[in-house]
Amino acid sequence: MRILIAEDERDLNQLIKKRLKDAGYSVDACFDGEEVFDYLLCAEYDALVLDIMMPKMDGITVLKKLRREENALPVLLLTAKDSIEDRVTGLDAGADDYLVKPFAFEELLARLRVLLRKPVTEKSSILNVADLSLHVDTRRVFRGNRELQLSSKEYSLLHYMMQNAGVVLSRDKLEQHVWDYDFSGGSNVIDVYIRFLRKKVDEGYDKKLIHTVRGHGYVLKDDTL
Repeated sequence: MRILIAEDERDLNQLIKKRLKDAGYSVDACFDGEEVFDYLLCAEYDALVLDIMMPKMDGITVLKKLRREENALPVLLLTAKDSIEDRVTGLDAGADDYLVKPFAFEELLARLRVLLRKPVTEKSSILNVADLSLHVDTRRVFRGNRELQLSSKEYSLLHYMMQNAGVVLSRDKLEQHVWDYDFSGGSNVIDVYIRFLRKKVDEGYDKKLIHTVRGHGYVLKDDTL
């Protein structure tokens, strides 16, 4: 999952970025409200961690502009203001959640896990495709009764594919959601990680769940449905 951080306090910005990367997310970071839209033009994100007090364009203005453009990107607001009025202002502007500084990083991670569940239809914290299950809250993955040991990137790739089960996903779209701008690997990185996933998810099973759609990309689906 790919997350954008907009926070003008550089030390806090970099600390949040490091903690989210340590938790397995792909992360990009910017330092003012105008930069948010530059990043959104160039990549697809799964969530935005947005500070309210920022130069050039404050977080509430950013949020209102996003919602006017019918951008439903999940947004977690960060602020030092903790009055009821401030919280209501943020939520009314279209925020999905609100976190007051200073905060515990464990709480930030927990709130992001909730935001990153698929909206509306994904009420459970468990994703299922055939006998493959992914537990969002614990980051554990099972094929039947066997637990799969996945790397952070393998988990992120599989999570995104399971959220979009049945949808053909291009290499570019997969790369955008799983890697950030700091990534310096080769152009075949998606193919390499798909091979890793196939070995762990499909090897030894008659029913294959990860399929190649030649010329278009990959899809995770249950062919028996």
